[in-house]
Amino acid sequence: MSTGALVVGEALVDEVVTDSTVSRYPGGSPANVALGLARLDVVTRLHTMIGDDSDGELVRRHLADSGVALTPESATDRPTSRAIATVGADGSATYRFALGWEPRRLEALGDPAIIHTGSLGAFLEPGSGVTLDIIRRGRAAGALISFDPNIRPSLIVDADRSREQFTELALASNLTKLSDEDAEFLFPGTSIESVVDRLVDSGIAVVGVTLGSGGAILASGTHRAHIPADAVTVADTVGAGDSFMAALIWSITVEDGGWDGHAVSESRLLAAGTRAARAAAITVSRTGADLPTLSDLRAVSPTR
Repeated sequence: MSTGALVVGEALVDEVVTDSTVSRYPGGSPANVALGLARLDVVTRLHTMIGDDSDGELVRRHLADSGVALTPESATDRPTSRAIATVGADGSATYRFALGWEPRRLEALGDPAIIHTGSLGAFLEPGSGVTLDIIRRGRAAGALISFDPNIRPSLIVDADRSREQFTELALASNLTKLSDEDAEFLFPGTSIESVVDRLVDSGIAVVGVTLGSGGAILASGTHRAHIPADAVTVADTVGAGDSFMAALIWSITVEDGGWDGHAVSESRLLAAGTRAARAAAITVSRTGADLPTLSDLRAVSPTR
C-alpha cells in the first residue's frame, strides 16, 4: 500500500542578512516542503545532497527534529550548499547562492503516495536529470506528483532550456504551484489567468499561482477559486511559498478524504487554498523558514 511522501531537491543553509543581523537557518525549498509535510503529520523522506560538515549537521538535526528521514544516498563528500537571503525593509528577500546539485540516482523509490520536487533540484544540471528520472518512475508507479518551480533567475543559464524543463516536469505532475514571479519568467507577458488556463488545459489536475499579498488562484478543470491572503505582521517572507506548497499538498491529498488525481471541486479548492494561505501567514510571521505544525494550523483562525 502506498504511503507517505518522497521529496526530491536541494537542502541548504540560509544565511538571512538584515541591516543589523546575520542569522543562519536550515533551508532549501524542497527541504522546507519536506519539513512542512512532516510537521503536518505526513511520513516524509527527502532525497538531496548534504555534506559531512557543520552546515550539513545543522540541516540534518533540523530535519530529524521534525521527523523528516533522509535517503541514505543523500550523503555526499561535497560541502553543504548555502543561500544568502538579504531581507529588505518590507520583509522581502533576495538571494544569492553557493551550491551544487549532483545527487546520486535513487535506485529504490519505495512506495510513496506523493512525490514532490521543485526549485534548484528541478533545473540545476547535472542533477536535474536525476530528479526527472525519479518523477517519471514515480508517476508510472502511481504516485501523485507535485511540482513547484520556484525559479531563481540568477541561477538560470539558459532561459529557454529552463522553460523546457518546466514543461517536462509540469506535464508529469498532478499538482503544480507557481508564484506570479515564476509565471512572468516562464510565460513572459502572459496574464496570470491565461497561465492558469494554459496549464489546466495541458492536463494538470490542480494548478495554483500565489500572488503575494494578493492571495492566490487555484484551478482544477473548469473550477477556479480566488484565495485572499491572511492579514499578518510580516517578519520576513523566507519559506512562505514552501509553506503554502506543503499545506496545499497535504490539504488536497490527505484532508477531506484524499484525492484521486482528477478535477477538484471549487469548494475543495477554496478549503485547500484557505489552509495553505493560513500556513504561509504563520510562516511569514516568524523569522526564517519556520513552517507550522498541524496543531499550529488548526489553532489559528484566518483573518481576512
